[in-house]
Amino acid sequence: MNSVAKHLMSHGIRPSIQRIAIMQYLMGHATHPTVDTIYKDLHDDIPTLSRTTVYNTLALLEEKNAMMSITIDSHNVRYDGNANPHAHFQCRKCGMIFDSELNVTDLQNIKYPKGFDAQQVQVFYYGTCGKCREKEAMEKGKQIN
Repeated sequence: MNSVAKHLMSHGIRPSIQRIAIMQYLMGHATHPTVDTIYKDLHDDIPTLSRTTVYNTLALLEEKNAMMSITIDSHNVRYDGNANPHAHFQCRKCGMIFDSELNVTDLQNIKYPKGFDAQQVQVFYYGTCGKCREKEAMEKGKQIN
């Protein structure tokens, strides 16, 4: 049994060809893809795959904490195969989304209102990625420190 199928089963999800393919795609693409991207990239290999199956599978994977959806982009929900606590950085120039380390201790020290139980925390940063900063500097004839 492959590691993706084991990952799904460890989250209480019965593996199927479509579920394995979608989870494997998420685990292999740290690009935080949209539903349409996942569908387009997998459809040639799985012609019976529908957008509805992708949506339903992603909903199940999120419900079972096998991956997470992020709403850093106001136009699209993005999906992340890494369900471990981490932050996200979105470049305002190119739109790319990058994983960023997050100190889990900081999350454990957040004071929630009495009686609340936080089950998920999302931290987003926005700015300019290194590649875009380099491009800007080259256009201006400057060097980045």
